[in-house]
Amino acid sequence: PMTDLLAAGDISKAVSAFAAPESFNHKKFFELCGLKSKSKEIMQKVFHVLDQDQSGFIEKEELCLILKGFTPEGRSLSDKETTALLAAGDKDGDGKIGVDEFVTLVSES
Repeated sequence: PMTDLLAAGDISKAVSAFAAPESFNHKKFFELCGLKSKSKEIMQKVFHVLDQDQSGFIEKEELCLILKGFTPEGRSLSDKETTALLAAGDKDGDGKIGVDEFVTLVSES
């Protein structure tokens, strides 16, 4: 579970900060949940938790569930939020986010 990688309190705080529809901001989220300050190794582990089908990529369907990946209480992202997050993270334009892209997305936020 994600709480093995990040503090439960930080996850809860980060997820509840974006409870309102259309409010998701990945830069603030990764900062609030404590992921931004973690090692590349931890970021990679978080990626693998979020990559639910273990395809090696976070596809759009998984991306909309990113908050739920951190905690079951999380909401699904809207289509608009998901598209914006995908655009921010998908550096090579293949329509999904690989592990290196994810690490970059978190680090640059």
